[in-house]
Amino acid sequence: MVAEKLAKLQSIFRTMDQALIAYSGGIDSTLVVKVAQDILGDRALAVTAASPSLMPEDLEEARLQAAEIGIRHEVVQTHEMDNPNYAANPVNRCYFCKSELHDTLKPLAAQRGYPYVVDGVNADDLHDYRPGIQAARERGVRSPLAEVGISKLEVRQIAQHLGLPWWDKPAQPCLSSRFPYGEAITVEKLQRVGRAERYLRDLGFQNLRVRSEADTARIELPPEQIRSFVSTTDLPSLVSAFQNLGFAYVTLDLEGYRSGKLNRALATAPTGS
Repeated sequence: MVAEKLAKLQSIFRTMDQALIAYSGGIDSTLVVKVAQDILGDRALAVTAASPSLMPEDLEEARLQAAEIGIRHEVVQTHEMDNPNYAANPVNRCYFCKSELHDTLKPLAAQRGYPYVVDGVNADDLHDYRPGIQAARERGVRSPLAEVGISKLEVRQIAQHLGLPWWDKPAQPCLSSRFPYGEAITVEKLQRVGRAERYLRDLGFQNLRVRSEADTARIELPPEQIRSFVSTTDLPSLVSAFQNLGFAYVTLDLEGYRSGKLNRALATAPTGS
């Protein structure tokens, strides 16, 4: 099944003369970049959007991965924080983020002569609340993984099959996803969350989130790591570090990390404009 879906994915790129890939450095878009490079070579271009919602180390990882794959790679600046519809953090915040992204990439693609802009949306994403997908569709962006019906698990299986060392890389959505809908997002808040997560990664925890609500930080870790975290971490030092970043309170989510947890509040969150 993996080989069959990989063949279908490759066939999509064989129909493209040139393609520009919206490349975040996550495993989904990394797989797309790998296949595009294998099929199109110099006729493929990976472009990463840099903004305050992307941690600097994630941008550097994207650079290193693109270099190892061998694809041409560029970085562009996006300015979603300048859009009050985005900064207000409504439930469809991702729509405004992807609108800004593809309103930046589409003119670039046209200027360079790329007829296709491609993203890393997979088949599972189509069944989740992802308002950014609508923005991409409105701008004619193609999603080869979703077109082939490749799930997140299959993305990792195919990436491993192709020898990508990042096949099991934890998902790392933008830092704006750490805030409850309706709480305004600022550059300072994004930097505070980013520094808090970097602190935890330096302790050896990789698959995590620091959810921020007002002046409270809520740490989410995989459930199986919670006991070890509590017993081995210097908690007073951690609290002090987080307070130095500007948080007044530091808590641990005993349920553990769950992707999309903030979407539970969709029924009561403001929709924005």
